[in-house]
Amino acid sequence: MCTTNGCASSTSKNDNVCEVNDKLQNICTNNENNLLSVCANCHKEGSDDNMNTCNKCNMVKYCNAACKKKHRSKHKKQCERRVVELHDEKLFKQPPPANDCPICFLIIPTLDTGKRYQPCCGKMICSGCFYAPVYDCQGKELNDDLCPFCRAPHQCEHEENVRRLQNRIEHGDARAIHNLGCDYAYGTNGLQQDNDKALKLYHQAGELGYATSYYIIGLAYANGQGLERDKKKGTHYIELAAMMGNVNARYNLGQAEENAGNVERGLKHYMIAAVGGDAVSLKKIKELYSKEYTTKEYYTKALQSYQTYLGEIKSAQRDKAAAAQEDCIYY
Repeated sequence: MCTTNGCASSTSKNDNVCEVNDKLQNICTNNENNLLSVCANCHKEGSDDNMNTCNKCNMVKYCNAACKKKHRSKHKKQCERRVVELHDEKLFKQPPPANDCPICFLIIPTLDTGKRYQPCCGKMICSGCFYAPVYDCQGKELNDDLCPFCRAPHQCEHEENVRRLQNRIEHGDARAIHNLGCDYAYGTNGLQQDNDKALKLYHQAGELGYATSYYIIGLAYANGQGLERDKKKGTHYIELAAMMGNVNARYNLGQAEENAGNVERGLKHYMIAAVGGDAVSLKKIKELYSKEYTTKEYYTKALQSYQTYLGEIKSAQRDKAAAAQEDCIYY
């Protein structure tokens, strides 16, 4: 009898354990398929998909818009602090390196004189490859008035240049859009000056990823050049340009922070620009080090980063081009 009762008791316990495990498994499965969140205001649980998230900081969730509105005064300071943190995370993130030259496959230099845009094929070519002789497939040197990449002849006629830009624009070429914007801004390439068209094109190029366009818009707002002066908008667009990799915009932000007494933030901007190949920012870090605003280790790190950049862009052909023509200097 004892043995039989023991077996029955054991079987009953095992069944109970299995039942509990099944329930736990169902709960886990349900939570995975339909995640639960707690309203920050009324503390009610609800489906994650149906909750109303704070669209500024993404930190808290609410069961409805009414709870979100009621909780706003309590959440405001925390929200604003988190928004600033998220912004700084994006602002001080090192942007990706520049693209490679499609001919020599070395990184395109940061300095404007170290690269050439070809409206015929839409390629950005380094000054070394632009200056180098062009050969055919049999090794015969060709006319030096040809694009080094697509072999199309360089055109000086305004109409042809604009036609090529328009053709590239149809393919979504951000640099071509920017260049056409410059033509309207300065009345070049046979086009009549039109600041409104220029601004529209700069915005379009910036949205497609061309950082210099946003930098120009930012300067226009900051200095009131052709636009009503608006420092907040100016800073916004300059920050966008910096985050997209424009070292001039990054240096500008560094100067603004330094002038405002925020030397540490200024140094962060200068460091990112120095890593990206901006020699002026490196000099700034050296200057602040000499004034004991930063450490020797920090300056050494900036110097090493800039030397790494130089090692990635230097070549004999680029040096040859820079020695022959001043507008081919690349660092």
